[in-house]
Amino acid sequence: MIKVVVIDDSAFMRKALAAMLSKDPEIEVVGAARDGEEGLEMIRRHQPDVVTLDIEMPRMDGLTALRHIMMEMPRPVLMVSSLTTEGAEATLKAMELGAVDFIPKQLSKVSLDIVKIEDDLRAKVKLIAKRRMSHLSRSSLTARVRAAGAAGAAQAGAAPAAPVERPSRATRPGGAQTRDLVAIGVSTGGPPAVQKVLSVLPKDFPAGILIAQHMPAAFTGPFAKRLDSVCQITVKEAEDGERLQHGVAYVAPGGKHLRLDQKVSRIDVRVVEEPREALYKPSATVLFESVAAGVGRRGLGVVLTGMGSDGLDGMKVLKAKGGRALAQSDSTCVVYGMPKAIVDAGLADEIVDIDDMGEAILQNLYK
Repeated sequence: MIKVVVIDDSAFMRKALAAMLSKDPEIEVVGAARDGEEGLEMIRRHQPDVVTLDIEMPRMDGLTALRHIMMEMPRPVLMVSSLTTEGAEATLKAMELGAVDFIPKQLSKVSLDIVKIEDDLRAKVKLIAKRRMSHLSRSSLTARVRAAGAAGAAQAGAAPAAPVERPSRATRPGGAQTRDLVAIGVSTGGPPAVQKVLSVLPKDFPAGILIAQHMPAAFTGPFAKRLDSVCQITVKEAEDGERLQHGVAYVAPGGKHLRLDQKVSRIDVRVVEEPREALYKPSATVLFESVAAGVGRRGLGVVLTGMGSDGLDGMKVLKAKGGRALAQSDSTCVVYGMPKAIVDAGLADEIVDIDDMGEAILQNLYK
């Protein structure tokens, strides 16, 4: 049985989450807490495999509780987040602190339409419980909590406890550059992974980057801004019709796809609704297929942590056009779904730990 503790100040939310989780015979909700303090006590007592955690709560809020969890008793935590800019910023902060992923809280004028997340909730709990935080050691979690705290202090105008060292510039290999467009597909556990990759790239990175991250529309703008603040390259939410530039990463807006529009002397970024029937919007497969059609062998596809197999069909097309493919390693994924699909299909040219992915991307521009 997978043991879960639910922490939320809303009695309705506690009951709804517990009811949805308990429908699965492999999941047992062993505790439901009203705030962070009570939640920490329940975690110590029940030692759950997974925790769902609200952000805004009395006495002890979710971010404070998360810091205690990651420092004292690290385990997979799913944040329950409202679909607002404030909710997005807090959720992204939580993922920097070590939260594995989030479940959006569907809000309406009269009620919480929480049932829409039911299948996704159970699937995520079952998948991340199996990982047992193997992708993160206690020391690395402690470092993340301290670094995030230092960054927050700096933004507030206070001196950080210790300087956060910026990555050194990667050394470029010799030989002619053969690829100038990088397409990244990523889902569950993606924000920290994408940040780790982009933050090591030099300011004059000699390629454009397109990112299809499975994420609600309210989250992609704050996600891009957060990345831009910590990366040497420019990171922005993609706008329809803008010119693709080297040294810039374009994040697909939630609910829409990224495509390329190849002109005579430039490439434009298109933000489109079609295909509307796609399971994921943005879709990694739509992105990879467009890269294949637009630039062919000049494209480098990168598949990072995520549930499912989005990107597999698109990567087949990109590889057929002479592009290359990198897949994140099993041991460093939160969920080894999307990369596994690429690896099992024999499409991955290299399987790379997330700490080395930025350097691997740079090296593969010259292969």
